[in-house]
Amino acid sequence: MGTILDTLAELAVQRTRTAQKNRSLASLRADAEAMPRGRFAFQNAIETRVSETEDIAFICECKKASPSKGLIAPDFPYLQIAQDYERAGADCISVLTEPFYFLGDDRYLAEIASAVQIPCLRKDFTVDSYMIYEAKLLGASAVLLICSILDAGQLREFHEIAQSLGMSALVEAHDEREIETAAEIGAHIIGVNNRNLKDFSVDTGHAVSLIGNVPEGTLFVVESGISCAADVQKAREAGADAVLVGETLMRAADKGAMLRTLKGYTA
Repeated sequence: MGTILDTLAELAVQRTRTAQKNRSLASLRADAEAMPRGRFAFQNAIETRVSETEDIAFICECKKASPSKGLIAPDFPYLQIAQDYERAGADCISVLTEPFYFLGDDRYLAEIASAVQIPCLRKDFTVDSYMIYEAKLLGASAVLLICSILDAGQLREFHEIAQSLGMSALVEAHDEREIETAAEIGAHIIGVNNRNLKDFSVDTGHAVSLIGNVPEGTLFVVESGISCAADVQKAREAGADAVLVGETLMRAADKGAMLRTLKGYTA
């Protein structure tokens, strides 16, 4: 029996096959490569926050639902949410585009990227180079590459494609072996998810327990499981450069106020 992650990866394969029936990879790639090359805005935003303020960076997420929690935001004014994040001091925005389990949409990313000045991550289950070129055309500054669903060859290829477009790649690992693989392919940003994507259980201490395995000079992101300012402080004290926060912000009535609360230890 496959895991939720296996299902999400297979659905991403099917989505890509369907998309390519409407538009070829060659056409998509040509248009993406014709765009101005990015300047690694996602990576730079994190580095700037850390170097100039000695603070931890915040990647704030726009998501309507999740496999583990179901519908999180029945009312989903995604542009307002993204703009509230930006006003409250977010450094980057993560936008879910996976449609089946997260109820995401490419349109959310395209519109948010046009509406804010801070860089956006396309949060999806990248299984094909096609999705990276899509992300570029949608206005993303970064893509997510998950070690658990890609072999080392795919990771390296996809990372190189993102780099060639001037896009960052957040390379997500879940254990020491995957961190080593991410480092070997030259990842500049490695994230460890406190949520196990195979069964969606959460261990809030998981990411910080692995930070010692990340090479010096590589940005480290703690993903998921951030529910209060103390969690942020724990990540900062461990040496993390950024936190990715989703559900805690999405469930807050005043998302800007919640973000300011989370930043309380470090702002």
